[in-house]
Amino acid sequence: MRHFDHIDTAYRKQLFYRQPRRFDRHADPDILAVALGATLYSPATRPTLAGDVAKAHRRGVTSMVICLEDAIGDADVAAAEANAVEHLRRVHAEGTEAPLLFVRVRVPEQIADLAARLGDAVELVSGFVLPKFTAANGEAFLDALAEAADRTGRRLLAMPVIESREAVYRETRGELLQDVALLLAKHRERVLAVRLGATDMSAAYGLRRPPDLTIYDIQPVAGVIADVVNILGRADGTGFVVTGPVWEYFSAGERMFKPQLRQSPFEAQRAAPLRQRLITSDLDGLIREVHLDKANGLTGKTVIHPSHVAAVHALSVVTHEEYCDAADILGVAGGGAMASSYANKMNEAGPHRAWAERLMLRAHVFGVAAEDVTFVELLDAAAGGR
Repeated sequence: MRHFDHIDTAYRKQLFYRQPRRFDRHADPDILAVALGATLYSPATRPTLAGDVAKAHRRGVTSMVICLEDAIGDADVAAAEANAVEHLRRVHAEGTEAPLLFVRVRVPEQIADLAARLGDAVELVSGFVLPKFTAANGEAFLDALAEAADRTGRRLLAMPVIESREAVYRETRGELLQDVALLLAKHRERVLAVRLGATDMSAAYGLRRPPDLTIYDIQPVAGVIADVVNILGRADGTGFVVTGPVWEYFSAGERMFKPQLRQSPFEAQRAAPLRQRLITSDLDGLIREVHLDKANGLTGKTVIHPSHVAAVHALSVVTHEEYCDAADILGVAGGGAMASSYANKMNEAGPHRAWAERLMLRAHVFGVAAEDVTFVELLDAAAGGR
C-alpha cells in the first residue's frame, strides 16, 4: 500500500517533489509506526465490517482498528467477537485489499482466542491494541501477544493505550509511566506505537472537549499528554512513536467561536467551497489539533470517521521547505549553524538533528510536497477533489 495511492497518478506526480514510498504489513516497525497515519476505529459489531474494510482502503485509509472494547456494550462482546472473526475471514477468503488491521481487545485472553478462531485469516492482523495499559496489567497483555505470535508463526505488534486513571492522576502518573517505560523496553521488538486515550482521560474529570477547542485547551488532559511524550516519546533511542488522541466530532452544531481556518490560503487555490465544507463538518478544529499534535511530538491520529482521514494525511506530508531544512541539517557532520535554504530561519545541525531524522522518516511514507503545493491542494486531492 502507499499513501495517496487513491489519487490519479498524473495528478499525484504534480503534487509531490518526492513520492510517498510503498509499504506493507511486513515492513520495518519504524516505518509502520509512522505510516499508520489516521487510524480509523470501527466497532466490531458492524454488520458490514468486511465491506467497510474494503471501502476504507479505497478511500486512502492505511490503518484500521476493529474495536471490542469501549465501542461496544458489555453484553455484546461475544457477538462482536464472532462478527469480527466472520468478516475478517471473509476479507481473507476474497483476497480483498485492506489497510493495516488491528484488533482492540478487552482482556489478554482474547488475543490467543481470536488468533485461533481466525485461522489463516490471522495474517490480515498486524497486531492488537491494548486498552487502559499499565505496568500491572501490561505484562499479561504482552505475554499473550507473544504466545499468539509463536503459535501462529505471525508477527503481531502491540499498541498499548495510555488512558487509565492511574496514568491521569498526578499522584500516580509519574511512577506509572516510568514503570510502563521499563516494561515496554523489555518488549521493544513487539511495540509498534503508544496510543493516547483522551476520551478516558477526560472522563477522569467528568470532561468532554467541545469542537471549538483542541485537547490542548483542556489543561488536565494536556498535562497528561505532555508527561507521556516526556517519558515514552523521547528522541534518545528509548522512546516510541506516540500517536495523536481521537477527534470525535464529524458534524457541526451551533458554533461559539470563529472558524479556525484563514480564508486566504483557500481563496488562493480557488477552494473556498472546500473551506466551507471543513467548517460545516467541524474539521477546522481537527486541522488545528493535528498541527498541535505535530508540534508536541505526536505522530498520526485516532479518528472515528472516514472524513477525518484526508486532513490528517494531508498535514502529514512533508513540505518542500521542511525537507530542505532536514537535508541541510543531516548533511553537516560536525555540527554548527547555517541559514536555511529558504533564508527565513537558522538551522543548527546538533539540536535539530533528531527532528530532521524523524522528519525524513515521515517523508519516506507520506512524501514531500512539490515546492509550490500547499496543504489546501493536498487536502482537496486526498478528499476526492481529483
